[in-house]
Amino acid sequence: MAVKKVAFQGERGAYSEVAARELLGKTITPVPCDSFETLFDKVTHKRTELGMIPIENSLVGSIHKNYDLLLEHNLKVIGEVQLRVSHALIAPSGVSLKKISKVYSHPMALEQCRKFFKKHKTIAPISYYDTAGAVKMIAESGLTNSAAIASPYAAQIYKMHLLQRAIEDEKHNYTRFLLLSRTPLSFKGKAKTSIVFSLKNEPGALFKALSVFALRNIDLTKIESRPSRKQAWQYYFYVDFEGYIKDKLINHALDHLGEITHFIKILGSYPYRVDGL
Repeated sequence: MAVKKVAFQGERGAYSEVAARELLGKTITPVPCDSFETLFDKVTHKRTELGMIPIENSLVGSIHKNYDLLLEHNLKVIGEVQLRVSHALIAPSGVSLKKISKVYSHPMALEQCRKFFKKHKTIAPISYYDTAGAVKMIAESGLTNSAAIASPYAAQIYKMHLLQRAIEDEKHNYTRFLLLSRTPLSFKGKAKTSIVFSLKNEPGALFKALSVFALRNIDLTKIESRPSRKQAWQYYFYVDFEGYIKDKLINHALDHLGEITHFIKILGSYPYRVDGL
């Protein structure tokens, strides 16, 4: 398999990089990005072959920014991976838990480790822009009274010490990531398809749209609505369902949906696990 450049938001060691390595292997070339917008631009303008974005978390819900960016750009979803999120407490080598008075991390990670801070009341949680970025900052600044919450892989990247593993409150904490490309993926096997559409402003429009799938026994796995930025009180509906875009049944369903909707866009058809990229 050729080495692929994969863009992701955050610093080296971010959970998105961990997800990319799990899906595509350890030979990828990771390309950190300062924002999701930068990530989409890098893939769109051929600076990287692929991009990895988080789309939803099992505890906090959807990442709305990325739904909006999927609508704005013409990239294709070609794969997905569900990553178990396990937070580690990371500090410089030789720094013990007793010396820690501050812990830096992304606000979401801090929120997911409330029991840790309740137990260690003398340790202050400090919001930072990125989990892995917090590890990088502490490693470069030489702080001896601070730690970070991030993936265990981040400790490996920055040669830091794992003080504690699995400090998150909930063990059933998963994030679903989508793999993006400029071109669709051809494959065989069980598939999932993602689309986005908007509806005509008429009674029963959403019921009619969803009936397109129900009448054909097509299993919907996700429904998400987002407000339109072009018109107040209008919405886009993002739907994931089982089936491949080239299947006749799926084609008939989408043709039927096109008659009902005001706008429809195919975001991608992809296997549950991408192999051989």
